Amino acid sequence: MTVDYNIKLEFFEGPLDLLLHLIKKNEVDIYDIPIATITEQYLEYIEILKDMNLDRAGDFLVMAATLTHIKSKMLLPVDSVEEEEEEGPDPREELMRRLLEYQMYKEAAEELGERDRLGRDLFVRGGEIEFDGAEEPGLVNVSVFDLMDALKGVLARSSTETVIELTAERYKVADKINHILDTIGAQHSVTFTSLFDSSASRGEVIVTFLAVLELAKMFLIKLHQTEDRVIRVYTGPAQNHQRDQLVKESEEQNF
Repeated sequence: MTVDYNIKLEFFEGPLDLLLHLIKKNEVDIYDIPIATITEQYLEYIEILKDMNLDRAGDFLVMAATLTHIKSKMLLPVDSVEEEEEEGPDPREELMRRLLEYQMYKEAAEELGERDRLGRDLFVRGGEIEFDGAEEPGLVNVSVFDLMDALKGVLARSSTETVIELTAERYKVADKINHILDTIGAQHSVTFTSLFDSSASRGEVIVTFLAVLELAKMFLIKLHQTEDRVIRVYTGPAQNHQRDQLVKESEEQNF
């Protein structure tokens, strides 16, 4: 199932960011990556990204093919692997080199304050934003891939693909935007997972997630993750006219 909605690649960062996220999540050494485990988890993310009609998703698919190739190569007999290594560089070493270089680049960019605005302002570190009223203690940074981790749990509880095909046209991003903002406005803050109806189909879940991303991009909501890894959603600093503008644009594009 796909939706008529394009998510820009920069919003999702890139395939190397996803790999670094999985390495951190699994608490493994970047010099000793468990390729089989990481590949399996990476492909799970790819299935979600396909549903979202991600712009330039080909970059993620190329990395998926690379991981699959490395995984299959590791399953070959030792003699076959040695023969292939004589023909060219080890793709595992090349992947590790790229990850290390990219990780160094990201760390340097963070120190210089040159991180993308999305990473700085939408998914904010604890202590960098003030809330009216009693805020959650011990807030820590949350990435878009952390949101996708939570989304995977929601999708696991969603209805079957058959139901999705019958009901997908009923759900629009504009409708979900209004629903999310009304819900947060009434309660000050809510958990990320509570934004999804427990009986929702996969199609409705994906559309709701897209609405969350649009709201974050427009600063209409803020997303934070507590120390126990619960993601909470708060009202953002944007004014009401920005809400009206976002809803209007979504409706005009028939989202």
